[in-house]
Amino acid sequence: MRNELDEKGPFRSGFVAIIGAPNAGKSTLLNQLLGEKVAIVTPKPQTTRRNIKGVLTGRDYQIIFIDTPGIHRPKRPLNKLIVKSAIDAMRDADLLLMLADISCKKGVEAALSLVDVIRENSRCDTILAFNKIDMVKRETLLPLIDLFKDVYPFRAIVPVSARCNNGMGRLVSEILRSLPAGPQYYYDGSCIVDQGMDEFAAELVREKIFLTTREEVPYSVAVEAEKFDKGRDGLIRIKVVVYVERQSQKGIIIGKEGVGLKKIGTLARVEMEKRWGCKVYLDIWVKTLKDWSRDKRHLRRFGFGD
Repeated sequence: MRNELDEKGPFRSGFVAIIGAPNAGKSTLLNQLLGEKVAIVTPKPQTTRRNIKGVLTGRDYQIIFIDTPGIHRPKRPLNKLIVKSAIDAMRDADLLLMLADISCKKGVEAALSLVDVIRENSRCDTILAFNKIDMVKRETLLPLIDLFKDVYPFRAIVPVSARCNNGMGRLVSEILRSLPAGPQYYYDGSCIVDQGMDEFAAELVREKIFLTTREEVPYSVAVEAEKFDKGRDGLIRIKVVVYVERQSQKGIIIGKEGVGLKKIGTLARVEMEKRWGCKVYLDIWVKTLKDWSRDKRHLRRFGFGD
């Protein structure tokens, strides 16, 4: 990702939390900035459940992005823990990157309500990115900029389209202008720092469940990679377990004569093979774990909460 910052100066680095309402496009933005898919993406809100770090390193900078779950008013214990993780990332960041979906009135209102959350939980500068500008008329931008300038002293307001990869260079430049001089934290050249291949495999399966099932089913799913092994023959063998909360949901995912599960597995496997450049044997099991999203023990097991 090239940026428009031409001035030479000290090495700049810092942690940038990407925050926003559900479905604002945070994960799509992160993937575009890094030039690689590190976070799953679906058209449905509340797809992201965990903070994901991705590193963008240049000749004289390193930005550690933190993709956070959409901030909303949670009801279930799972959602409360998800929102808490986003708030924690805000408090620990060196800079906030707030993403606003300006393609609809609901997205603008959700972004405006998020300003109070920033005031309560962060003392660092905030850059506002207007996302989905490819879906609005150009003349609507100036009134929206004036509106948001009146409610909060944003460091900068940058129009972008994460989906179309528009405005990314200017956004990186604004981020660099807001970061202090600092060290290079990561040297291994990897763009992702806290998600292993097994975790990414589990997330891909969950993404395909989001894309192929409806209503409450994808929100009632937890996915674990139980086994992950790369043999001498170069074949990666993965056993993934999908947990649902009710027996009826298990039937929906598997589908008649296993058609649903086969589709999920094929979509996930093909993407894994393309990503890793090798053959993958993916074995998916579906099990019922009653009301796991409301049980503290199960939530801890799946990495939510202390």
